[in-house]
Amino acid sequence: MGSSSTPAAAGVPSRRKVALYLTLLTLQYGAQPLISKRFVRQDTIVTSLVLATEGAKVICAIILLIAEGGLKKQFSNWSLTGSLTASGLPAAIYALQNSLLQISYKNLDSLTFSILNQTKLLWTAFFTYLILGQKQSSKQILALTLLISAAVLLSVGESSSKGSKGGSSDYVLLYGIIPVTVASMLSGLASSLCQWASQVKKHTSYMMTIEMSFIGSLCLLASTYRSPDGEAIRKYGFFHEWTLWTAMEAKLQ
Repeated sequence: MGSSSTPAAAGVPSRRKVALYLTLLTLQYGAQPLISKRFVRQDTIVTSLVLATEGAKVICAIILLIAEGGLKKQFSNWSLTGSLTASGLPAAIYALQNSLLQISYKNLDSLTFSILNQTKLLWTAFFTYLILGQKQSSKQILALTLLISAAVLLSVGESSSKGSKGGSSDYVLLYGIIPVTVASMLSGLASSLCQWASQVKKHTSYMMTIEMSFIGSLCLLASTYRSPDGEAIRKYGFFHEWTLWTAMEAKLQ
């Protein structure tokens, strides 16, 4: 009896690892808006940033698979049908979400952006209930209610303050608040679909990252055929208004 529980226990991350990962994620979420506003210029092409970010995700996922010794096994079991079924729709959703986030970064202060971006927790809970039937506890519902209340108050305050300072409150709403709100909703939907793929299709997180980044990049590249970003890339080049710090920001995402 005792020996049968050992492998399961071995596969569960220790509390120290979980605490470390949560700390790193917290720092990343908090610092990302500040870094983006500081190092990404206003005229930087959004699609180029998103494509660079997706490329960095693929490289990191492959490195981690190699480190764990599972790269050959994962690719030997890979199939196009399984990949499209598990990762196709989430990849397209995340590609659109990343583009909306890049637009919003430039037009909101860091605090407002961070709070509005965290409403993806509310959308994740909503779509997880719809897709997987998972209900939230009363404490979780209370926490989500407080989160959405803070997001609404900050949105109203941000729009009003911009208008009182001579800026356009409509511009902030259209190019700041709405993009990050829609991006949060899309993030919740994509997260729920990924959880479904992980539980039902038994897809590993590293392979899903590689597949979604690759498929999402293909969707973005296809969109450049007629999009304003595509025209800008053809006219000014892929790395228009990039600096070394811009490249570092793309990798940190």
